[in-house]
Amino acid sequence: MSVASVYVHYVTKAERKGRTRDEVDEVTRWLTGYTQEQLDKALEDKTTFQDFFDRAPNLNPNRFLIKGVICGVRLEEIDHPLMRDLRYLDKLVDELAKGRAMEKILRA
Repeated sequence: MSVASVYVHYVTKAERKGRTRDEVDEVTRWLTGYTQEQLDKALEDKTTFQDFFDRAPNLNPNRFLIKGVICGVRLEEIDHPLMRDLRYLDKLVDELAKGRAMEKILRA
């Protein structure tokens, strides 16, 4: 499954709640270390989630501070690294859509 195929839903969810695509990009870049150009290229190339996270320039070490439940599963209990990173991204977008302040989303 490509990141681009899900990314459009992230943006739609955020925009429905008054947030922006730029904010979705910001949380994605924070998590992965991609530049905006690298992120745009990955979306354009229809990069799979596996490759997207495997090639991430600098997965944020603070991503482990993301706690809670997503899709009925507690993030802290997900053992598979790819699934955990994917769910971190889901959680960040959820927090964005719920109106949480960007400083708190980015664990600043």
